[in-house]
Amino acid sequence: MSLKINWDALGITASVACAIHCAVLPLFISSLPLFGVNIIENLPFEYFMIGLAFTVGLYSLYHGFKKHHHSWLPLLFFGTGILMLLVKVSLHEWRFWLLVPSVFFIVIAHFLNFKLCRKHNHAHSNDCNH
Repeated sequence: MSLKINWDALGITASVACAIHCAVLPLFISSLPLFGVNIIENLPFEYFMIGLAFTVGLYSLYHGFKKHHHSWLPLLFFGTGILMLLVKVSLHEWRFWLLVPSVFFIVIAHFLNFKLCRKHNHAHSNDCNH
C-alpha cells in the first residue's frame, strides 16, 4: 500500500500555519522577551515560514500544472500571495494589511489547483509530452 500526499492540502495547511503565526503568535508569546527569546520579530523565522510555503506550494502547483490542468491561474495567484508575503516582511508597518490578502491568494491558488486537478484528471491536449 503506497502513501500519497495531498500537496494542495499540505500547502493550505502551511499557509494557514503562517497566518496563525503572524496573527496569533504575538498575542500568546508577548512575554518571551522577558526570557531573552524573540520569535515575534525574528526575520529568519519569517523567511523560513515563507520559504516553507513557497517550496510546498511550488511543488504542488507545478505538479498540478504539468500533469493535469496546464492552467497558469493557480500559479498566478500563488506568485501574488508569495510576493505580498515578502513585501509584508519588508514593509513592517503594512504587515497586518498585507497578511490576509497574501494568505487568501495562496489558499485560493491551492484550492484552484485542487479543483482543476480533479476536473481534468489527466485530460491532456495534443501538446503534452507525457
